[in-house]
Amino acid sequence: MKRLQFPVAAYVALVFLSGVLVGAFGLRLYMVRSVKASVAARQPTAEEFRRQYLNEMQTRLGLSGDQVGKINSVLDNTKVCFHRIHQKIEPEIKALKEQQVAEIRAILTPAQQPKYDQWRAERERQGK
Repeated sequence: MKRLQFPVAAYVALVFLSGVLVGAFGLRLYMVRSVKASVAARQPTAEEFRRQYLNEMQTRLGLSGDQVGKINSVLDNTKVCFHRIHQKIEPEIKALKEQQVAEIRAILTPAQQPKYDQWRAERERQGK
């Protein structure tokens, strides 16, 4: 009888330990995913992006100090042009958005329109 008890006890212990290992591994995988999901990817600011961009260029291309200065000048000029273009088209974009809202409101019933306005306001707050 004692001969039979040892292998049975060993198998039970083996099954128990394998369950613990699989459970621990599964929990670790679950926790890693949930942590990654909860950490929102923060968009770098324009200055952070520019700094990373220049650092990578310096590292990969071996830029001299003079080249970095000239590239900074190019980036400054591009930024000014971009803002000028953006200011020029901003009224058109705003008008297009207002037209979209008006067309959607025309489709909705009078009871739905206040809900739509509230929903839009919530989305705008979330976007800021």
